[in-house]
Amino acid sequence: MGVLLYADDPHGIEIDDRTLAHLKVVILGRLRRQECFTLSWIRAASTGSGRETIWLAPSIPLRFRLDDPDGRPLNREWLNQLSATADRGDLRIIPEPEAAIAG
Repeated sequence: MGVLLYADDPHGIEIDDRTLAHLKVVILGRLRRQECFTLSWIRAASTGSGRETIWLAPSIPLRFRLDDPDGRPLNREWLNQLSATADRGDLRIIPEPEAAIAG
């Protein structure tokens, strides 16, 4: 399980490694272009359920911690779909599509 460490929250947001690896590519690409946007996800029932959203901007400290040191190749279709949600101003964690992985 990976962790997205946001601002000064010492606990971070737990996200599975594969999802976090894809989010990292999308988020860092946008932050490099000085874009600001939100990241939203559905909370698990064990944490109270509902939706949670954070504001991402180049000035907010952000760190990605993944447990898997190697990782599998990224799914280009998923990257495109995640980017499309961010194009609308709210990057959403969506399920990985069954598509060819980038290579």
